[in-house]
Amino acid sequence: MQPPLRIAILECDTPLDRTRAKYGGYGGVFQALLSAGADALGHPGLSSSNKDLAITNWNVENNDTYPVLHDIDAILITGSRNNAFDNKPWIIKLVNFIASVLAQDRVRVIGVCFGHQIVGRAMGVKVDRSDGGWETSVTPMELSAKGQEIFKQPKLSLHQMHRDIVYEYPKGVEDLGSSPRCRVQGMYWPRKLITVQGHPEFNEEIVIELLEARHDQGIFDDTVYEDAMARVGKHHDGVAVSQAFLRFLLEE
Repeated sequence: MQPPLRIAILECDTPLDRTRAKYGGYGGVFQALLSAGADALGHPGLSSSNKDLAITNWNVENNDTYPVLHDIDAILITGSRNNAFDNKPWIIKLVNFIASVLAQDRVRVIGVCFGHQIVGRAMGVKVDRSDGGWETSVTPMELSAKGQEIFKQPKLSLHQMHRDIVYEYPKGVEDLGSSPRCRVQGMYWPRKLITVQGHPEFNEEIVIELLEARHDQGIFDDTVYEDAMARVGKHHDGVAVSQAFLRFLLEE
């Protein structure tokens, strides 16, 4: 696939106030991530400043419109406060749409957190609550041999914000890595899909806002909140994951 890369971001949630004021929607958060990845990658003909990333945003949680596949090269499904295993009409529609994208061979799929879980559900595997509880803030994971090849490093640390997981690998996908609370941290199928359970698009500022809000709402007790806050400023490999996403899209 050659630039410009036409990427449709399926926004599955709305950011909290401070994040929304800075980025707009989650599409803006991912645009910042992909732009940083493009600049770091150093690929000839791919730069954030040369319109080589043609990004469009689609609020699929609140609007009933989706991109036409003929007009795009890739789908990116964002995270969400919603459960990927719920049967809300918009989630069912999203699962069916992703299943249809995976059934063809040109448009590629990127899934992040909720989006990773939606891909798992669309491929027929179990997605549900984790027995291990919440996984939050910067968390190290062990990469498989394929994960080390894809991310170009021996280990990976990413912001996490989930208590739902994909329980098994769908047929045909390759394992990218795992953590103690989540065995399926990433999935890969050449020229078809790449997903991560973590949040490469998050940064310390975004996660602090989420942690504070969920602590205030009683979702996180003091122990979970304090543990997550202690790790929120640690090194996070979001740009490395962004580069991997772009290499995936550039695969011939």
